[in-house]
Amino acid sequence: MDAEEWLKEYVEKKLSRVERYIDKPVIATVTLSIEKFRNVAEVKLTAKGINLQGREEAKEMTLAVDTVIDKVERQIKKYKQKMRNHKDVPSRSESAETGAEEYDEYDETSRVVETKKIVLDPMSLEDAILEMDESRKLFVIYRDLSSERVSVIYRRDDGKYALIETNS
Repeated sequence: MDAEEWLKEYVEKKLSRVERYIDKPVIATVTLSIEKFRNVAEVKLTAKGINLQGREEAKEMTLAVDTVIDKVERQIKKYKQKMRNHKDVPSRSESAETGAEEYDEYDETSRVVETKKIVLDPMSLEDAILEMDESRKLFVIYRDLSSERVSVIYRRDDGKYALIETNS
């Protein structure tokens, strides 16, 4: 059934509270229904990157509308807080840049900007070349199967491979 005019105005007034939290354009779908002795209010909000919905039942329709709008408003606040917290955490590249700058203040002669620890996989020379070609890596560090030595293979400018073997 169609809602009475005063009820439409009431819902629009309550939804206007939510507008201040969401970027426009906003699409709001409000469904009011009566199931046996319960009044049900459902709200679905769609905005730029946000899809929220809420459903509440109450003895009176205005109470159901108030409760569902409060529920959706809490969801919006939670979403906004989550996005704010996510933006506050610096990305890895930003933290690496700031860390490098701080390090440069203490020791301007250092050129090492990143350190990685790796586990050396035992493999043959052919397997290392195959891995380098498949993954398009510039080089592969591995433990040679036959000699148990650490080795590095890389591609030279002429397209051929160069191998570096350690003594230990």
